[in-house]
Amino acid sequence: MIEALIGVTFVAALLVLLAPNEWAGRLAFAFSLLPFAGSLYLWSGFESAGNALTGGDIAYATQIEWLEVGGRTVSWFVGVDGISLPLVVLTTFLVPLAIVSAWTPIDARQSQFYGLMLFMEANLLGVFTALDFFLWFVFWEAVLVPMYFLIGIWGGPRRKYAAIKFFVYTNAASLLMFIGFMSLTFALGDSVSSFALPEITQAIADGGLGTWFGISPDRIAMIAFLAMFLGFAVKVPIVPFHTWLPDAHVEAPTPVSVLLAGVLLKMGTYALLRFNFTMLPEQASALAVPIAAIAVISVIYGAMLALGQKDLKRIVAYSSVSSMGYVILGLIVFTEYGVGGATFQMVAHGLISGLMFMAVGVIYNATHTRMVGDMSGMADRMPVAVGILVAGAFGYMGLPLMAGFAGEFFIFVGSFAAPALPYAPIFTALAMFGIVIVAGYLLSAMQSTLFGPFELETDYDVGPAPFHDVAPLAVLLVAIIVLGVAPDIFFEMIRDAAVPVVEGVTVDG
Repeated sequence: MIEALIGVTFVAALLVLLAPNEWAGRLAFAFSLLPFAGSLYLWSGFESAGNALTGGDIAYATQIEWLEVGGRTVSWFVGVDGISLPLVVLTTFLVPLAIVSAWTPIDARQSQFYGLMLFMEANLLGVFTALDFFLWFVFWEAVLVPMYFLIGIWGGPRRKYAAIKFFVYTNAASLLMFIGFMSLTFALGDSVSSFALPEITQAIADGGLGTWFGISPDRIAMIAFLAMFLGFAVKVPIVPFHTWLPDAHVEAPTPVSVLLAGVLLKMGTYALLRFNFTMLPEQASALAVPIAAIAVISVIYGAMLALGQKDLKRIVAYSSVSSMGYVILGLIVFTEYGVGGATFQMVAHGLISGLMFMAVGVIYNATHTRMVGDMSGMADRMPVAVGILVAGAFGYMGLPLMAGFAGEFFIFVGSFAAPALPYAPIFTALAMFGIVIVAGYLLSAMQSTLFGPFELETDYDVGPAPFHDVAPLAVLLVAIIVLGVAPDIFFEMIRDAAVPVVEGVTVDG
């Protein structure tokens, strides 16, 4: 079923690329519903079965030997568990909505734009389902290609600079991560016969790491952990590796920003959970304090940067840096609710950030400005779009009965008394203070742009947004509320896959 899911998406991308421009948007939306329906089928038949990397049952698994590299087998090995399946559903849910949101702003080379969007979706599905390192790495790198062109061709005035900066940062990070992981596999020697992630994880847990070039196993594990952590930290991104993100968001067209914040950033946190915190929990626990400090700094610093911005897109972009800090904090505490809450927050943030970027895009379509000082009173002219934007902003602030509150609540419950993290209450309290800053900059921005007398420093006539612009916003808002009211839709399967990750971690690290 996973092969069909990925294959249909690749074929859809090719067909849309070949379609006439005037058909491309509608055709891409229709085709994008197929992988969404497929992910719902996977979800409906899924039964919680533990963690795919730690010996749990792998749902919808397929493993076929592909080729041999350095005495180890590379396989087409795909499958899902309670951590990856929610991200698969998130991806297939956001893509159709992002495509509809592109109908207004994208009016040039449409078949290429929508084809690249579907091509990126296919590779994202591969990242979240691949269980062989080389297969996973192919999908991981392939995601960069469509994103580079989507920013570089359809972006804003500084699109080439933003696209190149995005590509250089993330590609250099991938090289560092690749070196870290390969050092692990070489140090495992004959204890593994393939690049399958479950086999490698089990071999490390069984003490299979040996001395390599005179370097002790413990030191190899720590070097590999640091290399992979730095590589994935750029993708998340966390402070101080975040500087590519605001430029990419500001220059990217709205639909691309939706997927960049909603899904691509989750590649980094998902990989951290899979590679660093599942494969090398002892090293993660030994570095618990500095990693928790980095998480809290990302929360506070990202929020403070957002507080000083005047561009609505930059405000939401820096908000993502802050939100990803909560995810890192949840992962490092190694508790059931911490790791589970971090994974849940990936999904919740994907929905909320997608809504926020989409709503800002709708306002920009009408006003052709995103600057806070250039407009006010938008609520009178675009009441529905503005109302949904306000609701999404409150979701970002952690309003109860919305998905953001559930994710942050799970993380705080899991981290406040975490035995594996020294000074856990202090780190948690500092992270919670970030919510106050979030409320400050979001309320200030909304007060300036949405309320008061209508003013606009351009000559554009502003009225209610078209139905096809508002409909994706409404769908996202409903999903955020449903997931906030009934978090067990995903959280039960997430927690089932998170428990094996934390079981082997002790207070002493």
